[in-house]
Amino acid sequence: MTADVSGFAIHEARRRHQRKPMLTAMLIISSALVAGCQTANNTESMIRVERAQGSEENIASLSSVIASNPSDPEAYNVRGSAYGRAGEFRRAVADFDQAIQLNPRFYQAYANRALVQRNLGNQEAALADYNASLQINPSYDVAYIGRGNLYRQAGQLDAAFNDFNKAVQLDTTDPRAYHNRGLIYQARKEHAQAIEDFSTAISLSPSSPEPYNGRGISYAAQGDDENAFSDFNTAINLNGKLAESWANQALIYERRGDKAKAQKSYSHALQLDPKYEPARAGLARVKAMS
Repeated sequence: MTADVSGFAIHEARRRHQRKPMLTAMLIISSALVAGCQTANNTESMIRVERAQGSEENIASLSSVIASNPSDPEAYNVRGSAYGRAGEFRRAVADFDQAIQLNPRFYQAYANRALVQRNLGNQEAALADYNASLQINPSYDVAYIGRGNLYRQAGQLDAAFNDFNKAVQLDTTDPRAYHNRGLIYQARKEHAQAIEDFSTAISLSPSSPEPYNGRGISYAAQGDDENAFSDFNTAINLNGKLAESWANQALIYERRGDKAKAQKSYSHALQLDPKYEPARAGLARVKAMS
């Protein structure tokens, strides 16, 4: 399981426009033009960990703060977030537990603990924590996005859509809300709306390749291969290590009848991820055409 360590709420008074959450998701294609991913295995992968915040030095510094002020719930919340980013989930849960014990209305700590519970596979506990966070603060966009991802992992797309939609209605500046809502529009074959959401996600996080992949898939579904190809190439330029981007590029080459370039891109995708089935299937198709 790939850890999702993005989206921690560090400071209780932190404003939405100050957050810089990382947008993450994997996108699946096929020869028949496909929607973005909907499965738990593909959800929120390719995480970019904020290494400095999860470093041993930073955690040691936060521990010193706690030692000098052990009754400060915010200090435990911050260290818990650092542990989460370092992948030390059990320690993260313990810190969030302590933060909540000291301040039972600390809605950010509930949402942070929910995120860690998701990574530990405790989905029911995660849902309970997201619900608790939203009961305390019904306008907390981070919790709607987190709960929406939880619902999407479980295949409850309508419930997930409602949560992402609520975050958007709250004027969130978190690109994940738009990207993930776009994936659901895409799954519903509502590609015009999907393209609009992916475009908003791009405007909020222009250096993230995932929304370019998502938008490209919807462009391709509409028969706009030129814009799709441009988006896939941009995704590759932003991060050349995503198998999805190369497989998406290969699909356009395949549709153009350029079997040599399609085979090369599909092969490169499989080098990056030997288990990526769309690339494997695409390469088999192209070889069969030769």
